Amino acid sequence: MTRFKQLAYTLIAALLLPASSYADDNPVRDYPAQKIAAHTYVIHGPLGQPSVENQGFMNNPGFVITKDGVVVIDPGSSLEAGRMVLRQIAKHTSLPVIDVFDTHIHGDHWLGNQAIIEAYPNAKLLAHPQMIREAQEGGAATWIAQMNTLTNNYTASTQAVIPTIPVVDEQSIQIGDMHFHIYAPENAHSGTDIMIEVVEESVLFTGDNVLNNYIGRLDDGTFKGSIAACNRAIGLHDKHYVPGHGQTGSVAIVRRYRDYLSTLYAAVKEQYDAGKSDFEMKDAVAAKLQKFRNLPGFTEQLGKHISLAVLEIEANQQ
Repeated sequence: MTRFKQLAYTLIAALLLPASSYADDNPVRDYPAQKIAAHTYVIHGPLGQPSVENQGFMNNPGFVITKDGVVVIDPGSSLEAGRMVLRQIAKHTSLPVIDVFDTHIHGDHWLGNQAIIEAYPNAKLLAHPQMIREAQEGGAATWIAQMNTLTNNYTASTQAVIPTIPVVDEQSIQIGDMHFHIYAPENAHSGTDIMIEVVEESVLFTGDNVLNNYIGRLDDGTFKGSIAACNRAIGLHDKHYVPGHGQTGSVAIVRRYRDYLSTLYAAVKEQYDAGKSDFEMKDAVAAKLQKFRNLPGFTEQLGKHISLAVLEIEANQQ
């Protein structure tokens, strides 16, 4: 199916869904903010895809309290998710939100921008320039429709508020008394990714370049680029790594996710070189990934990841 047909079907499905579950009557339930460093907090969302059950909220919004105001990283998937994030921030400070970093194009991470701007109209929204372009050229509409479909229109009140300020690799931004260093790995999880290091806190927000105890989609990225992003994150030697999904941890969580990616890619390459097609190699590849087989998302994503790895191997040979 072409990308155009996928978008068309998604939009049609969203229009046909009954308007039976709206956020105004059922706000996103509160998830506590966990303090991971002196001024840095993370709201760890549940694992899984957006759904009616999780109200579309399943990422890890973070915030940093500087002397001048609050910096938010990935405010969530909807207007109501963003409002929930603001409720948690208010429990720890009365300072305004002044900046928001969106780590990539996937809407479960940034559609909460609407809530931030609703409450703080002067807040700056920052992202990778390619993320901004893709959102402006249809990506925002695609993700709005997809979230509505997956949540049975729970997120129907959400509108896309697209970032306006591009940030680039190795850019350092001072906000209040904190420095935020940007890393933009190429061809990683989505091709629109940034990782944000809070220098004084020794914290790295990786976005979906790293997942902890969860296997997610890699439809828009590459294995080699994702492995390189993990290596870059490891080389920073930070104390705290905040993955896009899953619990915050040490550098060990980055190494583990890299191990999954590199093991799968190497196993697929071995089978491909032996003349196997993607469906023929699934059992052999799965056997190399035994220690990951019980992770959420493994069963759903394995076949897709094998097919994507085959396509990447073939592209690299051209």
